[in-house]
Amino acid sequence: MALLLSSYAISWEQRKLGDLAEIRRGLTYKPGDVKASGIRVLRSSNINEEYFEIYEDDVFVDEVAINIPYVKKGDIIITSANGSSRLVGKHAIIKNIQDNSMVHGGFMLVASADEPEFLNSSMSSPWYTKFINIYVAGGNGAIGNLSKNDLDNQEILVPSIAEQQKIGTYFRTIDNLITLHQRKLDRLKNIKKSMLDKMFPKDGEVVPEIRFKGFTDAWEQRKLINYLEVSSKKNIDGAYRKEDVLSVSGDYGIVNQIEFQGRSFAGVSVAQYGVVDTGDVVYTKSPLKFNPYGIIKTNIGKAGIVSTLYAVYKPLDNVYSEFVQIYFEQDARMNNYMHPLVNKGAKNDMKVSNENALKGKVCFPSMDEQIKISEYFANLDNLITLHQRKSYN
Repeated sequence: MALLLSSYAISWEQRKLGDLAEIRRGLTYKPGDVKASGIRVLRSSNINEEYFEIYEDDVFVDEVAINIPYVKKGDIIITSANGSSRLVGKHAIIKNIQDNSMVHGGFMLVASADEPEFLNSSMSSPWYTKFINIYVAGGNGAIGNLSKNDLDNQEILVPSIAEQQKIGTYFRTIDNLITLHQRKLDRLKNIKKSMLDKMFPKDGEVVPEIRFKGFTDAWEQRKLINYLEVSSKKNIDGAYRKEDVLSVSGDYGIVNQIEFQGRSFAGVSVAQYGVVDTGDVVYTKSPLKFNPYGIIKTNIGKAGIVSTLYAVYKPLDNVYSEFVQIYFEQDARMNNYMHPLVNKGAKNDMKVSNENALKGKVCFPSMDEQIKISEYFANLDNLITLHQRKSYN
């Protein structure tokens, strides 16, 4: 930093963070306020490695429920409470949003500053890490909390406005480089989207447009029940606790609920929750914006448990379970499969049994080709993840 700012000789001064930024608490809303679309509510999951992201499965609420100011471009969003204490305090600058389209949730804080790039970069330095370690309560199952008052009263070293702006410009330049990596990332995502279409047969066909060399046999049309069976394995013995509850995300697949959503939504007892072993397939009967009949994902992570609202399936010997997730990853293919099988209730809930969800037809290749396709998409996903890290670091 000395090389960048060698012309600045004025000493930095101590200021309270509350004098540099207006810090605001987030929105508290009721379950009845949640809608399929409306005002987006920002949560801990919208901070991805210190960068702001939005997702199709974000929470939306009715506009009439909004009783706090909307967030703006340049605001800093901060996680103030989370079931995983290590996630408390993470932060990012909000960018590229429309006016009056988003608020921050009750487990979040927002800081509005004149020089947000400087303040956000300062919050990535050692003083902030030490502050979080001292003031964030949590552990032993308790939700970690960051107090607005503690943040307001925290003293930090601050240079002159001119030097703040210089530092802000420096980090903005870095962000521009990150944007270039983001464009490469977008291209990779477009390739994946195209391959999800071209490497699978169209409706009524049994041969895909693009295929790996050495595979010529027609794909076989059979019911999904010929590849998966309903799992009846429950958590009766208490081997798994609330910390092991899993959720299913359209973007991230099967994830730990506390780490992803900031808290556990489990009931008093998890004895009847279904056990999800690594390699099991899960169908979530909850509508998403682009998947009104739910989604199907394969657990490629640690074993855990899911509520009775989820269907859990064991793969048979003739299917590579990761291929099942890839097959249903295209929204149109997922929706077309489930639409004839699902009846929606008055509350938009899914009226389909775990067994009946397997009675639709799929078109799968041989096991060897399933594995080859799965390896291709796994490598593509790894490349996407690599560029995401370059974009975020």
